[in-house]
Parts: sequence; structure tokens; C-alpha cells
Amino acid sequence: MALLRCLAIFCLALLQSSHSAVIMSMRNHHNTHHHSSGPMIHTNQTTCAMFAGTWVQDDSYPMYQSSECPLIIDPEFNCQMYGRPDSEYLKYRWRPLNCELPRFNGVEFLLKMKGKTVMFVGDSLGRNQWESLVCLIYSAAPQTQTQMVKGDPLSTFSFLDYGVTLQYYRAPYLVDIDMMEGKRVLRLEDISENSQAWRSADVLSFNTGHWWSHTGGLQGWDYMESGGKYYKDMDRLAALEKGMRTWANWVDKYIDTTRTRVFFLSISPTHYDPNEWNGGATPTTTKNCYGETSPMTVSGVVYPGTTYPDQMRVMDSVIREMRNPPFLLDITMLSELRKDGHPSIYSGDLSPGQRANPARSADCSHWCLPGLPDTWNQLFYTTLLF
Repeated sequence: MALLRCLAIFCLALLQSSHSAVIMSMRNHHNTHHHSSGPMIHTNQTTCAMFAGTWVQDDSYPMYQSSECPLIIDPEFNCQMYGRPDSEYLKYRWRPLNCELPRFNGVEFLLKMKGKTVMFVGDSLGRNQWESLVCLIYSAAPQTQTQMVKGDPLSTFSFLDYGVTLQYYRAPYLVDIDMMEGKRVLRLEDISENSQAWRSADVLSFNTGHWWSHTGGLQGWDYMESGGKYYKDMDRLAALEKGMRTWANWVDKYIDTTRTRVFFLSISPTHYDPNEWNGGATPTTTKNCYGETSPMTVSGVVYPGTTYPDQMRVMDSVIREMRNPPFLLDITMLSELRKDGHPSIYSGDLSPGQRANPARSADCSHWCLPGLPDTWNQLFYTTLLF
């Protein structure tokens, strides 16, 4: 069995190989910014496969309770408040293959980031991560003076005693969307409006992905505009590439990497297809993540769906060509293992009728808080401060 598990972990590392070259080059690019203080870890060395590893049970988790930041966590992420009956999904820690991550320390974050602004830019997965980071820090320093302003597109949480500001800017495509004659126009080559809010941040973390494949009522635009021409639709990967190149050109032109750290969050997977984790057997619960209470085992994992690997190839291609590439926080595969981490029907955004129909209504896209985004932020914290 030990041999089989080793082989399974080796296969997982191979699955991540399409990203590894980018991760390594970005890690080396930022080595000059890392602090030398802290525990002896190897997360900044080429020997550490930071994003390949296993989930291990740890009773010291979660790192906070939802009751410790009730005004911060949106109802759609607050699974315990909205009736999730199990709690074992909260007690898992990510262990990389050959290194240990430092435990997140909220007070240390405040001290090292004193006077700085961290901004998350992207879709609701970015908001998921922003709220997680706020909770991780607030629960460690509950007596500090704070201020919160939630808005659209910009929400801000400030730790006033430290001058630390955490922001979320909603821009699901990163590029601009304008209204023209009552229609939403996605400007694939224009980012000038959104980016005005980003320039003053000391740390920027971007994400995009899910919205590029939405259709029907979930689609966020009526027309796409590229090169002065308007389209009712186009190949979605081609559109994503155009939008990503617009963003990349902006980063290369306007971001001074001696002053601003830039991160990019890889695709967060969904769990609507049980074939990804049950080996083709008949699902025992329902047609999605509802009823899942534990992570996948390493063996038998299928890379998430058919859309996201293609999207990540586009993102990798664009990022590789940047003059000043961001650090890729490559959370896709470690998140794919967490079929148990979604709100499912335990979301404050669902009506009683919707909760009664999990096959149709379960949210298998976002993540419970506390939960998986806390690990994203542990990796973010490690990369940023160590």
C-alpha cells in the first residue's frame, strides 16, 4: 500500500508539471523580496513542491471559527451558520511533498505588512479569498480597531492600528465592461477603467476564469468588442487570451515590481461531476458535491473537467511571455481534491425550496469559510513573507 501511495503522489506531481516551470520561474523572480526571518522552511527553494502534496487530518484546524467574524463572511460562504451538519471538512491541513508550511500568524502579517494595502481583483473566488484573509487576521487580533466598507466594485477592510488595508475589487473578466445603448459590452482590449483602482496597492492578487465560460443567464455581457468590432459571441478561449493579454500588458507597463508584489490565482475547480472522483461508479448521494464530507484520495483523481485545463494553458502561455510575471499561486490541483469543501446547499443565498433540491441548487463552485481558501492564504502568506 505504501508503494501504491507513493506512486499516486508521484502521479499527482506529474499532473502539475504543466505549471511547474512557470511556478519555478516566478518563485525565482521574487526571491529578492523574501524575508529571511521565520521558521526553517523550504518553500522558496527549488526543492519544494509547494503545490503538490496531500491533505492530512489535523485537529488544530480550523484556524478560526465563523462566529469570530460573523459580519465579514458572506451568507453564501457561511456553511456552519446555514446548517451544515458535519465539521470534519474543517480539520484538514495541506502538507506539501517535501516541506512544511508555516502556520498562518495574523499578528505577524499585520506587523510585516504595516502601512500597506493588499488588493484582490477578480471574481467571487477572489472575494472568497479576501474574506478568508480578513477572518484569519481578525481572529488573531480581535482587539484591534477596524473599519469595513462593502461596496461594488470595491470593498475594504482596514486594521487601523497597523495601517493595513485589505481590499477586494470585483472584476470577473479583469478587463472593462461598459454599457452601450442598454447593452453590456465586454471590452477585450480595454482595462483603463478597472485599473484606476489598482495602481496604489502594495500587493495585487488577480484571478479570473469561471465567467469566461458562462452562457445564458449567467453570462456577464451582451456583446464582446475587439479591434473596434462587436461580436455576439466568439471562441471563449480566444476571448480569454485577448483579455489576459490586455491585463498582462497593463501589468508590464504600469506596475513597478520594486514596489508592488503581484500574484495570480490559478483556476479554482468546481465539483459538479462525480465521475471526477468516483471512478465511474454510480454516485451514492447526488449528482454533485452535495453530501461529500471528506477529500478525494490521491489515487484516481481526474484533472478538473474539460474547460479549466484549457483555460490554464491560455493563462500559462500569457504569463510566460510577460516581462514582469506574477507569482502563480497554483491552487488548482490541491483544490480539486477538496470535493467536500463547497457550500452545497448550506448557503445563505438559497431559499428553503432550493435547499430541498440539491441536485439542481447545490453550490459546488464557491468554498465554505472557514475552509479551503484559508489554505490558499497560507500559501499566499508563505510566499509573501518568507
